[in-house]
Amino acid sequence: MFNDDELIEKIRHGDEQAAEELIKRYYSSILRYCKWHCSSLEKAEDLTQETFYRLFKNLSGYNGKQKFKAYLYTIANHLCVDESRKIPFYPLEDEENIVGECNEILQVENKAEINYLLGVLSPEQREAIILRFGEQLSFEEIAKVMGCNMRTAQSRVRHGLKIMRKEQRNGR
Repeated sequence: MFNDDELIEKIRHGDEQAAEELIKRYYSSILRYCKWHCSSLEKAEDLTQETFYRLFKNLSGYNGKQKFKAYLYTIANHLCVDESRKIPFYPLEDEENIVGECNEILQVENKAEINYLLGVLSPEQREAIILRFGEQLSFEEIAKVMGCNMRTAQSRVRHGLKIMRKEQRNGR
């Protein structure tokens, strides 16, 4: 099995099977990520496909100095942010991963409460929480995706959780 950078190099040399392998490796997680930002599955699928289209179209933009996963999520993030500017925030449709992770941290009991708690956060905090607990990205990867330094990424997650805990206490 090839690592991401080896697959990228094969794709640059015209290996279509390497491209298929890369898509197979990341498609479902990018789709899940896009669904958290969209009002419909169809729009999330469009954004996921556009993410891979832009990846392959601008493959020269990836120089291998950063982790590929963070690079791919950065593309998806930019597309999702652009899309989110067009429509208001909607509750998450399929948030099993983030529900599980936040359950452990916040002892949240249901999806509606997670949606509510995420809704009280700033867009940057919500994004950091989703990337950290929904996609299990490291703080370094979150920083790359969000275009900030690692301390800012950590701060957004920490403050987001603090706000969620406070809101949860006030709601009970």
